[in-house]
Amino acid sequence: MDDRSSSALKAYRDKRNFDITPEPAAGGVPNEKERVFVIQKHWATRLHYDFRLELDGTMKSWAVPKGPSFDPADKRMAVHVEDHPLSYNQFEGTIPPKQYGAGKVIIWDKGTWVPVGDPRQGYRDGKLKFELRGHKLHGHWTLVRMKQRPGERQEAWLLIKERDEHVRPAAEFSVVDEMPDSVKALPDRPAAKAGAAAAQAAAGAPASAVVDGPPQGARKAALPAELQPELATLVDSPPADPHNWIYEIKFDGYRMLTRAERGKVRLVTRNGNDWTHKLPQLAQALEGMELPDGWYDGEIIMPGDRVPADFQALQGAFDSARTADIVYYLFDIPYCAGYDLRDVPLEQRREVLQRVVERQPAANVRFSAVFDAPPQEIVASACRLGLEGVVAKRRDSAYVTRRSSDWIKLKCGQRQEFVIGGYTDPKGSRTGIGSLLLGVYDKEGQLRYAGNVGTGFNERTLRDIRERLDALAGDKPAFAPDPELPRNAHWVRPELVGEVAFGEWTRTGRIRHSVFHGLRADKKPKSIVREQPRHDPPPDKPAKASKAASSVKPARAAKAAATAGVAPALPASLRVSHPDRVIDEKSGTTKIELVRYYALVAPLIMEHLKGRPVSLVRAPAGVGGELFFQKHLERYDMPGVEQLDPSFSPDHKPMLEIATAQGLLSAAQMNVIEFHTWNAVKSAIGKPDRMTFDLDPGEGVSWAQVQQAAQLVRAMLGELKLPAFVKTSGGKGLHVVVPLKRQFDWDTVKDFSAAIVQHLARTIPDRFVAKSGPKNRVGKIFIDYLRNGFGATTACAWSARARPGLGISVPITWDELDGLTGGDQWTVKTVHERLDQGNAPWRDYQGSHAAPAAAMKLLGFAR
Repeated sequence: MDDRSSSALKAYRDKRNFDITPEPAAGGVPNEKERVFVIQKHWATRLHYDFRLELDGTMKSWAVPKGPSFDPADKRMAVHVEDHPLSYNQFEGTIPPKQYGAGKVIIWDKGTWVPVGDPRQGYRDGKLKFELRGHKLHGHWTLVRMKQRPGERQEAWLLIKERDEHVRPAAEFSVVDEMPDSVKALPDRPAAKAGAAAAQAAAGAPASAVVDGPPQGARKAALPAELQPELATLVDSPPADPHNWIYEIKFDGYRMLTRAERGKVRLVTRNGNDWTHKLPQLAQALEGMELPDGWYDGEIIMPGDRVPADFQALQGAFDSARTADIVYYLFDIPYCAGYDLRDVPLEQRREVLQRVVERQPAANVRFSAVFDAPPQEIVASACRLGLEGVVAKRRDSAYVTRRSSDWIKLKCGQRQEFVIGGYTDPKGSRTGIGSLLLGVYDKEGQLRYAGNVGTGFNERTLRDIRERLDALAGDKPAFAPDPELPRNAHWVRPELVGEVAFGEWTRTGRIRHSVFHGLRADKKPKSIVREQPRHDPPPDKPAKASKAASSVKPARAAKAAATAGVAPALPASLRVSHPDRVIDEKSGTTKIELVRYYALVAPLIMEHLKGRPVSLVRAPAGVGGELFFQKHLERYDMPGVEQLDPSFSPDHKPMLEIATAQGLLSAAQMNVIEFHTWNAVKSAIGKPDRMTFDLDPGEGVSWAQVQQAAQLVRAMLGELKLPAFVKTSGGKGLHVVVPLKRQFDWDTVKDFSAAIVQHLARTIPDRFVAKSGPKNRVGKIFIDYLRNGFGATTACAWSARARPGLGISVPITWDELDGLTGGDQWTVKTVHERLDQGNAPWRDYQGSHAAPAAAMKLLGFAR
C-alpha cells in the first residue's frame, strides 16, 4: 500500500475494530488499466447499497439507499462515505452487532468500470462519468455531486443512468427487486455488453469502415439475392454452460430480414415474401440510415407499455394502416459491405451490427440488447414481466441458414402456430365464431385435430376472422378422421394459421387452457407441426457436441430462483388475458402490472396466506366497477388455489387456500385484487390464533387521529399484557393484530375482542365508538372487532386493495407509525420503496403468541 492510499484509508480504519469485525483492514492489488467496481447490498440500520469504484489504490465509496435504477428519471441519492481498501471487493459476510455498519453484507454486483474522460478530474469536479460492465449493471452512468448545505457532514451525490440501449423504465423493471441475490460465485470480470465500447469508438464512421479489418472469418462475397434466416430450436431447460451463451428477449412479433443495396432496402419475411410495400415508413427509415449493402436480421413488433407488445396489436397495425408505429429490433448481420459474415463468431457480428445501427440511428430501428446474468434470473425476470421468453445464442456460433441448436428458445409458457380447419357457432351475445378448430400436420402430411381455442378474441378480431373463414368454406373436414371433432362444426380449407398460447398437451394430443393471439400471415400451413422441445439440442457440428444444453426443468429453475429470493416467474400455464387493460384509473395500473406485483411480493405474502382459508375480492371491471366476494372455487380453474375440507364451512361448500405462489398469480389473472384471510389456520380451524382490530375512521377524522388511536389501542393491549403488531390497511385506516395461543373457540375470542373495544369506547368516548354505521362514527373511529368472528376475514398483509390508487396493506413497526402519511402509504406502483423491509417489522410475530386467559382476567371478562 502506498502512502497516498494508506492515508486515504485512515477514516475507514478509525471506525472499525478489526479484532471483532471480519472486514479486511487493508490489502488488494490495484489495476489502473482494468479498474474494478463492486456494489454491496448492506442490511445495516436500514438496507442500502454500497457503490464502490477503484481509483488511486482505494475504493471510492457511496451509500445508495434505494440502489441503482436503469431509468434515467430516477436520480438516486448517493451519500459519499470513507474510502475502502481494494480487498473489500471480496467481502461478504456479517458485521457483528455494536460494530460500525453492523449487519449482513452481500456482493450484489461486480465487474469493471471504464471512465469517460479523466476520472480523477471528474471526481474532483463532482461529475464522474463512466461505463459499467457488471453482471447486473451495464452501460453509461454519472455520479454528480450536489451543493453541500450548511451543517451537512457528508457529501450528497446523485447516481444517474445515462440514456443508452440499456435504459429500462422503472414501471417495467426494477433491477434491485428482480435481481436481489449475490454474485460472489460469478466471475470477477464479466464480459462487457457486446460491442458497447467498439460501437462508441466507431460512431460516425463511414459505411466503408463498418467492417474494419475485416473481422476474422469474414469472406469477400457478392450480396445474394435471397437469404434463409437461422431458426432457433425450442428447448425445455437453460444451457449447462451459461458463460458460452448470450440472451435476448424473445420478441412477440414477425421475423423480418432486410436486404440493403445501393441505398435501397427490401423487407423480406422468413418465407421470402416481400413486405416492403406493407411497411413503407420502416423502409424509409432504414434507407435514411444509409446502411451498408448487406442482409440484416431482426423482428418487428408493435410497441406498447411493455416490450414486446401484444401480437394482436402488431397484426392490427397491418389491417389499420398504423404501420408507422412498428419498431424493428435488429439482432444479426449475415452480410455487410461486400463481406460474407456468416462464419464470423456471433459476438463479432453483433459488434459490427451495433456500429451500423448507432452510426446514424432511426427512432424505430433498434439494436437488440443482451442480458449478462445467470440464465435462471433472466428467464424468471422475462416471465415475471409478461414476456414470451428468451432466446439464447452461442457466443462463438456461425450464422446458418436453417434451424440450429446454436440458437435456442426458452419460453415462459407453451405457444405455437396451428392450422385452422373449422369453427363452431357463437353462443349468447357473442358474434362471429364460438371457437376455432385447430390442427397440426404429422409426419405423413395429415392434418391432425389438436383441440380448439375460444378465448383471446375481441369484437374486431371475431368479425375479421369470420369474414376470412366464410371465404374459405368447405364441405368436409380437412382433418384426419377423429372421434372428438365437434359435431355441427363449419369446415374451411386449411389456409389460415393462428398463433395460440396454451397450458399443456394432453395424452391424446389436445391442447388445454388455450388463448388466441392472432393470425400468422408469414407462415405456411404445411409447415405447421407440433413443436417438441429438446432436452439436449443435437450439435450442428461435431465440435459443438460437448455443448449440449442440459439443466433443470423450467419448473425446477423457477423453484430454485424463488428459493434464492427471486419472486417466482409467471408459470408456464399462466397466460394473462387483456394484460394492458387499465384496472385503476387513478394510478393507471394495468392488469399485467398487478400480476407482476403479486409475482414480486409472492415470497412475502405467502407467509401470511399459507395454511389459512381465504376469501377473494374480484373486480372484473376494475376498481370502480362492481366487486365480487368469492369464498368458493365455483366454476373457476385456478392452479395453486386449493379447496379445503368442507366439514368446517358454514354452508358446507369447500373454502379456499392459496397453497402456492402460482395460486396467487392465477387468482390475479382471474381479476382478483384483494386476498382476505381468516384468523385461524386450517389445521386448527376451531380455535383462532389471533385477534384483529380494524381502525375504521368516520367522516371528519384526520390521519393524525388515526395514528393516535392506534397508539391508544396498543397501550390498552399492553395493560392486558397482550402483544400488538400494526400494519397499514391499504385504505384509510390501520390494522392492529394480536397473536394468540389457541386456547378458546371463535365465540369466546370474538366476545373478548368486543369487550376490549367497548372498554375503549367507554373510557375515551370522544375518540372511539363500538357500534358500526356511518352515523355512529362521525368524527370518531369504529374499532371493528367483528373481524374476529367465525368465517370473518381481514385484508392480508401485502394484499392490494380494490380502491383508487391500489393501496397495499403493509406490516410496519410501531416506531414507523408517526412518519406515515396514510393507510395507503404504499401502492402497487410504489411498492419498490418498501420491499427491502419485507416482513422484518413483524420478525417477532411467531414467537409472541400470548395466552388470552390472563388478559381476560385482567379485563374482568367472564367467558
